Amino acid sequence: MEYRRFGQNIVLRLDPGEEICEKLLDLAEREDIALASVSGLGAVKEITTGVFDTVKKEYHANEFQGALEIVSLTGTLTRQDGRPYLHVHLSVGDEKGNVFGGHLNRAVVSATAEIILQILPGTVGRKFSEEIGLNLFEF
Repeated sequence: MEYRRFGQNIVLRLDPGEEICEKLLDLAEREDIALASVSGLGAVKEITTGVFDTVKKEYHANEFQGALEIVSLTGTLTRQDGRPYLHVHLSVGDEKGNVFGGHLNRAVVSATAEIILQILPGTVGRKFSEEIGLNLFEF
Protein backbone atom coordinates (compact mmCIF):
# COMPACT_ATOMS: atom_id res chain seq x y z
CA MET A 1 0.00 0.00 0.00
CA GLU A 2 1.15 3.48 -0.84
CA TYR A 3 -0.71 6.67 -0.07
CA ARG A 4 -0.47 10.42 0.02
CA ARG A 5 -2.39 12.81 2.21
CA PHE A 6 -3.64 16.05 0.70
CA GLY A 7 -5.19 18.07 3.53
CA GLN A 8 -8.33 16.20 4.53
CA ASN A 9 -8.09 13.68 1.69
CA ILE A 10 -6.03 10.52 1.34
CA VAL A 11 -5.35 8.91 -2.03
CA LEU A 12 -4.12 5.35 -1.75
CA ARG A 13 -3.10 2.49 -3.98
CA LEU A 14 -3.30 -1.15 -2.98
CA ASP A 15 -1.16 -3.72 -4.75
CA PRO A 16 -1.73 -7.37 -5.76
CA GLY A 17 -2.36 -9.68 -2.81
CA GLU A 18 -3.35 -6.92 -0.39
CA GLU A 19 -6.71 -7.19 1.37
CA ILE A 20 -8.82 -4.02 1.18
CA CYS A 21 -10.53 -4.02 4.60
CA GLU A 22 -7.34 -4.84 6.47
CA LYS A 23 -5.39 -2.07 4.76
CA LEU A 24 -8.13 0.54 5.27
CA LEU A 25 -8.35 -0.28 8.98
CA ASP A 26 -4.53 -0.13 9.28
CA LEU A 27 -4.51 3.25 7.55
CA ALA A 28 -7.28 4.60 9.79
CA GLU A 29 -5.28 3.59 12.86
CA ARG A 30 -2.00 5.00 11.51
CA GLU A 31 -3.54 8.33 10.45
CA ASP A 32 -5.89 8.53 13.48
CA ILE A 33 -8.97 8.89 11.27
CA ALA A 34 -12.23 9.18 13.23
CA LEU A 35 -14.64 9.86 10.36
CA ALA A 36 -14.26 9.47 6.60
CA SER A 37 -16.08 8.66 3.41
CA VAL A 38 -14.56 5.85 1.32
CA SER A 39 -14.75 5.40 -2.45
CA GLY A 40 -12.74 3.40 -4.92
CA LEU A 41 -12.27 1.15 -7.92
CA GLY A 42 -9.81 -1.42 -9.21
CA ALA A 43 -9.60 -5.18 -9.68
CA VAL A 44 -9.87 -8.05 -7.21
CA LYS A 45 -9.51 -11.83 -7.41
CA GLU A 46 -11.34 -13.01 -4.27
CA ILE A 47 -14.19 -11.39 -2.38
CA THR A 48 -16.55 -12.22 0.43
CA THR A 49 -19.65 -10.07 0.63
CA GLY A 50 -22.67 -10.30 2.84
CA VAL A 51 -26.37 -9.58 2.72
CA PHE A 52 -28.12 -8.76 5.99
CA ASP A 53 -31.33 -10.68 6.74
CA THR A 54 -33.44 -8.15 8.64
CA VAL A 55 -35.79 -10.83 10.00
CA LYS A 56 -33.13 -13.21 11.34
CA LYS A 57 -30.70 -10.32 12.06
CA GLU A 58 -27.74 -12.11 10.53
CA TYR A 59 -25.46 -11.83 7.53
CA HIS A 60 -25.37 -14.40 4.76
CA ALA A 61 -21.93 -14.59 3.17
CA ASN A 62 -21.24 -15.01 -0.53
CA GLU A 63 -17.80 -15.78 -1.94
CA PHE A 64 -16.64 -15.03 -5.46
CA GLN A 65 -13.33 -15.68 -7.22
CA GLY A 66 -11.91 -14.87 -10.64
CA ALA A 67 -11.15 -11.79 -12.70
CA LEU A 68 -13.38 -9.18 -11.05
CA GLU A 69 -13.49 -5.44 -11.74
CA ILE A 70 -14.63 -3.17 -8.93
CA VAL A 71 -17.70 -1.36 -10.23
CA SER A 72 -18.22 0.49 -6.95
CA LEU A 73 -16.53 0.59 -3.57
CA THR A 74 -18.28 2.98 -1.20
CA GLY A 75 -18.77 3.40 2.50
CA THR A 76 -17.83 5.00 5.78
CA LEU A 77 -15.02 4.79 8.26
CA THR A 78 -15.97 5.63 11.85
CA ARG A 79 -14.98 4.49 15.35
CA GLN A 80 -16.49 1.96 17.73
CA ASP A 81 -15.08 1.53 21.23
CA GLY A 82 -12.11 3.68 20.19
CA ARG A 83 -11.12 1.47 17.27
CA PRO A 84 -11.59 2.08 13.52
CA TYR A 85 -14.86 0.65 12.19
CA LEU A 86 -15.28 0.11 8.46
CA HIS A 87 -18.69 -0.14 6.78
CA VAL A 88 -18.17 -0.61 3.05
CA HIS A 89 -20.21 -2.05 0.19
CA LEU A 90 -18.64 -3.47 -2.94
CA SER A 91 -19.97 -4.28 -6.39
CA VAL A 92 -17.81 -6.21 -8.85
CA GLY A 93 -18.29 -7.27 -12.44
CA ASP A 94 -17.02 -10.47 -14.02
CA GLU A 95 -15.79 -11.08 -17.59
CA LYS A 96 -19.38 -11.55 -18.81
CA GLY A 97 -20.65 -8.34 -17.27
CA ASN A 98 -22.47 -9.99 -14.37
CA VAL A 99 -22.38 -7.84 -11.26
CA PHE A 100 -22.19 -9.19 -7.69
CA GLY A 101 -21.87 -7.41 -4.41
CA GLY A 102 -23.02 -6.50 -0.96
CA HIS A 103 -21.50 -5.64 2.39
CA LEU A 104 -17.74 -6.08 2.04
CA ASN A 105 -16.13 -8.59 4.40
CA ARG A 106 -12.99 -9.36 2.40
CA ALA A 107 -11.47 -8.47 -0.97
CA VAL A 108 -8.01 -9.45 -2.25
CA VAL A 109 -6.55 -7.16 -4.91
CA SER A 110 -5.53 -8.78 -8.20
CA ALA A 111 -4.07 -5.82 -10.12
CA THR A 112 -4.61 -2.60 -8.16
CA ALA A 113 -7.17 -0.73 -6.10
CA GLU A 114 -7.39 3.05 -6.14
CA ILE A 115 -9.19 4.36 -3.09
CA ILE A 116 -9.91 7.86 -1.83
CA LEU A 117 -10.75 8.72 1.76
CA GLN A 118 -12.42 12.06 2.37
CA ILE A 119 -11.74 12.81 6.02
CA LEU A 120 -14.55 14.71 7.72
CA PRO A 121 -14.17 16.95 10.76
CA GLY A 122 -15.61 15.54 13.97
CA THR A 123 -16.49 12.05 15.08
CA VAL A 124 -19.38 9.66 14.71
CA GLY A 125 -19.33 6.52 16.80
CA ARG A 126 -21.05 3.17 16.45
CA LYS A 127 -23.45 1.48 18.83
CA PHE A 128 -25.12 -1.91 18.50
CA SER A 129 -28.90 -1.74 18.11
CA GLU A 130 -30.73 -4.75 19.56
CA GLU A 131 -33.83 -3.74 17.59
CA ILE A 132 -32.08 -3.60 14.21
CA GLY A 133 -29.25 -6.06 14.84
CA LEU A 134 -26.51 -3.81 13.46
CA ASN A 135 -23.90 -1.31 14.66
CA LEU A 136 -25.55 2.02 13.83
CA PHE A 137 -24.19 5.57 13.73
CA GLU A 138 -24.12 7.06 17.24
CA PHE A 139 -24.26 10.85 17.27
